[in-house]
Amino acid sequence: MLDRMHILICGGPDCKERAIPIRDAFKANIKKHHLENEVSVVITGCFGLCALGPHILIYPEETLYSGIGIDNVQEIFDEHILKNKPVERMIYKGKFDRMKLKNRSELSFFAQQERIALRNCGIINPLDIKEYIGRDGYMALGKVLTEMTPSEVIQEMKKSGLRGRGGGGFPTGLKWEFASKSISDEKYVICNADEGDPGAFMDRAVLEGDPHTVLEAMAICGYAIGADTGYIYIRAEYPVAVKRLEIAIKQAKDLGLLGNNIFETDFNFNVEIRLGAGAFVCGEETALMASIEGGRGMPRKKPPFPAVKGLFGKPTNVNNVETFANIPPIFLKGADWFKSIGTEKSSGTKVFALGGKIANTGLLEVPMGTTLREVIFDIGGGIPNNKKFKAVQTGGPSGGCLTEKDLDTPIDFDNLIALGSMMGSGGMIVMDEDTCMVDVARFYLEFTVDESCGKCTPCREGTKRMLDILNRICKGNGNIDDLSILERLANIIKNSSLCGLGQTAPNPVLSTLKYFREEYLAHVNDKVCPAGVCSKLTKYVILDNCIGCTKCAKNCPVGAITGNIKEKHKINPRICTKCGVCKSVCPVDAVSTKPEKWRTIYG
Repeated sequence: MLDRMHILICGGPDCKERAIPIRDAFKANIKKHHLENEVSVVITGCFGLCALGPHILIYPEETLYSGIGIDNVQEIFDEHILKNKPVERMIYKGKFDRMKLKNRSELSFFAQQERIALRNCGIINPLDIKEYIGRDGYMALGKVLTEMTPSEVIQEMKKSGLRGRGGGGFPTGLKWEFASKSISDEKYVICNADEGDPGAFMDRAVLEGDPHTVLEAMAICGYAIGADTGYIYIRAEYPVAVKRLEIAIKQAKDLGLLGNNIFETDFNFNVEIRLGAGAFVCGEETALMASIEGGRGMPRKKPPFPAVKGLFGKPTNVNNVETFANIPPIFLKGADWFKSIGTEKSSGTKVFALGGKIANTGLLEVPMGTTLREVIFDIGGGIPNNKKFKAVQTGGPSGGCLTEKDLDTPIDFDNLIALGSMMGSGGMIVMDEDTCMVDVARFYLEFTVDESCGKCTPCREGTKRMLDILNRICKGNGNIDDLSILERLANIIKNSSLCGLGQTAPNPVLSTLKYFREEYLAHVNDKVCPAGVCSKLTKYVILDNCIGCTKCAKNCPVGAITGNIKEKHKINPRICTKCGVCKSVCPVDAVSTKPEKWRTIYG
């Protein structure tokens, strides 16, 4: 071994429990061979490619091993660490790329990404401030405090074009400017880490993998608007992120990077953590502030906006984790650099949590303007099991479903809103031919109903009424008039709810009604579920490609399937309980729940 080696183990949400014994096994081998000064091993933040974790990344050559278990450690150590011979069969090369790769930036999953917010995740030890400093950490804060006035900081933010990554997309520099112009004896900076969208873990990944970037950015914001106190509002369900933030705050204070007279200036800034109880509505900034104040998390009427009257009645700036994570690089590399990435009206990159019916589930960061097709098929690896793409939901419960004809749409704030969806915080759920779009709308609305704070009537009563209708439709009791009632209710709620969460709650219903109306009509007119998902509207049938293997008949718990060996079998619908066992055991996919006329459309 000519160079010092570093073994980085992915510690993302799906990997961290399995990462601990892997780390311990490497450490035992390092100690056994007396290599403590030549080889280091550490659990980092999320690498991003969650579908194939846990991962091990070995520097300096940047070899990426995927799907590693404790049983693989000894071979990797013996061959790669001791003999410098990578174990080729364990190296991730990407779905479309079988050639030997020089580093992970050439891998299909990483090639089209550009990491700004996630620049340190999976690379540094999040528990060691020295590693953050070694990656230019706190240099942006030093530059701001010693070379720039608060006004210049705000102008640089405005010039960068950074828009809030929490969902609304409001210009960050303009928000800072409003707070800076408010006159008060006290001002506050809040980091909104109350990430509540189903399937979203972007903020969690940043906080677990690179907590200091948020602290540095909050201090920069505090200097710009004239605040000396910051709060990080984070849900208690993120204990690892909370612990790492606590450690990061202490480390920064010990080095004088938080607290009093930072960088020997007269600027003081302290950060405190406040835990949320997991209420989705507390992602809305006024509800979040009410929770910090000790009250029930319920939105307030705006105006006045937080920049004028926020936390404890004082001017307050609220940005989410990803927004803050973009700020230090902007001041190190310049607003023009950041503005050169992305689109004219949506600068920079966006982090997405890619999930659902997709090969490469995980966390990714791409320039604004990247198309949905590039994200889903190039980076995401496409739809598994040769299934057809059907839709993609962006923006979580507040977003909408987009179709195949939208795949070449460049992703930015305005384009997604124009299509009836939204960027949201960055959740992206992919759906295939086996997804019922009526059931998808029902699922998201059910979530919204459960999470509504109940303060305003349109959201409290209107969403419940919409959910009742959707439940009735999915059970086969709907009628054609229900569709017009759904649309009318949706528009009333959209136009009259108190906060942004209520105003966007109908989006999944409106978008599926717009793009998949034929599925609603099938549910209410034909009393069938085209995708074969809604059990009350589903009938199991055996197709002509049945090979007569008898597996379905042998596994049916109620004896509803009959047929001879090597002959097509039949299902008795009067006996069938729709348990789905026959479909799961069929080796040739000859059991279908889709009505015949829909098979040619969705497979």
